Amino acid sequence: MGTDHSQIYEIHTHASGPEGSLPLTREMLLNSPSGDLFGLSQNVGMGWKPSRLSGKQFLLLSTQGGIRKDDGTPVALGYHTGHWEIGLLMEEAANEIADNGGLPFAGYVSDPCDGRSQGTTGMFDSLPYRNDAAIVFRRLVRSLPTRRGVIGVATCDKGLPAMMMALAGIHDLPCIIVPGGVTLPPTNGEDAGKIQTIGARYSNGELSLEDAADLGCRACATPGGGCQFLGTAATAQVVAEALGMTIPHAALSPSGQPIWKEMSRQSARAMMAMEAKGIKMKDILTESAIRNAMAVHAAFGGSTNLLLHIPAIAHAAGLPVPTVQDWIKINKSVPRLVSVLPNGPDYHPTVRVFLAGGVPEVMLHLRRLGVLDVDVMTVTGEKLSTVLDWWETSERRQALKKLLLDADGVEADDVIMTPEQSKRRGLTSTVTFPMGNLAPEGSVIKSTAIDASVVGEDGVYRHRGQAKVYTSEREAIFAIKSGGVVAGDIMVLIGRGPSGTGMEETYQLTSALKHLPFGKYVSLITDARFSGVSTGACIGHVGPEALAGGPIGKLRNGDTIDIVVNRDTLEGSVHFIGHGDDLVSPEEGALILQARDPHPDLAPDAKLPDDTRLWAALQAVSGGTWRGSIYDVERIVTALEAGKKSLGW
Repeated sequence: MGTDHSQIYEIHTHASGPEGSLPLTREMLLNSPSGDLFGLSQNVGMGWKPSRLSGKQFLLLSTQGGIRKDDGTPVALGYHTGHWEIGLLMEEAANEIADNGGLPFAGYVSDPCDGRSQGTTGMFDSLPYRNDAAIVFRRLVRSLPTRRGVIGVATCDKGLPAMMMALAGIHDLPCIIVPGGVTLPPTNGEDAGKIQTIGARYSNGELSLEDAADLGCRACATPGGGCQFLGTAATAQVVAEALGMTIPHAALSPSGQPIWKEMSRQSARAMMAMEAKGIKMKDILTESAIRNAMAVHAAFGGSTNLLLHIPAIAHAAGLPVPTVQDWIKINKSVPRLVSVLPNGPDYHPTVRVFLAGGVPEVMLHLRRLGVLDVDVMTVTGEKLSTVLDWWETSERRQALKKLLLDADGVEADDVIMTPEQSKRRGLTSTVTFPMGNLAPEGSVIKSTAIDASVVGEDGVYRHRGQAKVYTSEREAIFAIKSGGVVAGDIMVLIGRGPSGTGMEETYQLTSALKHLPFGKYVSLITDARFSGVSTGACIGHVGPEALAGGPIGKLRNGDTIDIVVNRDTLEGSVHFIGHGDDLVSPEEGALILQARDPHPDLAPDAKLPDDTRLWAALQAVSGGTWRGSIYDVERIVTALEAGKKSLGW
């Protein structure tokens, strides 16, 4: 407590206060709530001039994290690059509102980094954070009763879905999303997805210590924005725009650059125009908007995590939640058009997708295919048809395509393809939902990203092999690093769904399999989920989860599993068919599993937080992962009332 700074004792006990007077009227003093009046005192107390208090009030919410100086140097680090620079977007939007006579407010709910928490107990809070953050965002909106509209600025895996869920639930206000954009790839080096495999590659002799240290240092080549691949962060930005919640060509903008900053000012102008026209969130988010987002997700080859987030957004908006059959129908009718990390066939970073035209370019192709509803309203105050008409003939479209060619030597049409070109290049539709005696409620695989060399000429991936069963991700990654997993194996990771871990993301496993030579000959089945950058023969979201009595939780080492995934028809199966060479039919296998006890090591993770246990229970009552891991208040209240009655409370 000792100090040599005597000035710390120069303490003032009163101050003169701001100069001027509040713009009060007799009507305000007679009828306004005391909170509204005291709010004016707070506003001038924070330095806003009394003469500028009469403007319309708009709220900016963001997931900003860290403390950065004006020159960008860090005072305290954020959790990730995705929220490091978005304060600049907040500032641009706030200045635009103020320049137009408005009164901007700002609030913050920072977000975690799924990359930082991979393989750690931090992942147990990842998906539950989304629901909690959406609740807090909505509470902040309601806690500023004088706001006339809300701008949500967010970037990454859980922060942006949380923001979309929050604004989707603000039905009677104009709301708009400002996506935080993307970071750039290193001129020479590896992207932020591949770099997460340096441990596995070093362990298998694929990478030296010196190379790992060098490549790891350069992977995040610029300080702001989401990762350079079409993972969950980038896919969430794409979906926000496809829903009509952003201005045109907002997703995947390069963080920190002038076009990125101007996007925020344009968004602020759009917000003020929406308020003036009386356009509200419920006018933007409709059943057709949800279907459009699902179609664009399919065309991009987006993250399977959005199968959790889009239903949650629909629920928050008071709309029907998409079913597995809805996803199947859309994916069968929509071809994948985008060649991007991690799906390929050419591994373009996301900034090239932006320069090639981004979401509106893809939507032009989908409009021609007749799979979009172009009569939906967008936050521009115009229908989607008008937005696409503008984009097709815009100077911006042509200028950015030329920039892509001049800067990187890449033709825009090689990044965002026509349906005909996509078919010639062998791109298949995005996801398949295998069913079977191991997944009676369903599962999901990003079938378009299975390595083509292990797919038959008929477009079918087939793998029959022996199970190696793990009950923790730590055991599974150790097996990969130490030679415990070899070509031909089928890895099974159980007890890692909502009840076991909060439905952890297991990217360190899928990324290792992608970037190790033998990995394409290994399949993975789990009741956990995968990062948006995951690829390969990885089947997740298996339901019921093991800890809810799912048959996947009864598997043992040496069990024989049969996987079939048709990438053309988007049909698949995942069956237990016996043990070793003693094979049975899938029907007989189901009966064997039914009679078996659960795996002896199956249990919730010992470090599972109570907060996540509560989340898991609430989302389970609400319909589980196939309804988006939401909080359905009516279902929860009904279950609680029934429980109280049965317990005699």
